[in-house]
Amino acid sequence: MIEIEVKIRIEDPSEMKRTLIALGCVVARERFLERNAFYDDRAGSLLAKKEALRLRTIGKRSWLTFKGPAQGSRSFKVREEFESEVRNAPQFRKILRALGYQPIFQYRKRRTHLRKGRLKICLDETSVGNFIELEGRRNEIVRFAKALGHTRADFITRDYVQMIRSAGRDRTRN
Repeated sequence: MIEIEVKIRIEDPSEMKRTLIALGCVVARERFLERNAFYDDRAGSLLAKKEALRLRTIGKRSWLTFKGPAQGSRSFKVREEFESEVRNAPQFRKILRALGYQPIFQYRKRRTHLRKGRLKICLDETSVGNFIELEGRRNEIVRFAKALGHTRADFITRDYVQMIRSAGRDRTRN
């Protein structure tokens, strides 16, 4: 699957949530804690290819995600992405280690998930600020961002790992 998304910095997630609901968005999942751990081998093979292997945990549920390198786009983050639920995260972490993968970066965020038609909307509260993440078709993202008073100039295509590292809030554990 090809993922197309952007982030936009916001001030107040609660206020933005009220705005989104007024625009017809539906809350798919109320605010929750999400833990993300990125894995790579000792040689940094995935990072060298600009790929990512992430284990995301929400409560007692976990998902493994592979993200391919970013595809050429200035305004949008476009990547191939494959994801599958992991039934036993502790055992799966042991499998990853046995295969030579270790956690290279970890972070947490609070997220509220909303939808408007096919557009996926997330309100994210991170250590580097609050963001709205829009995922869907390019034209839907642009149209919805405009309804919120934003233009392509406001779009952020960097991921949270890049933003956290550049802010010096690295959660790497080896």
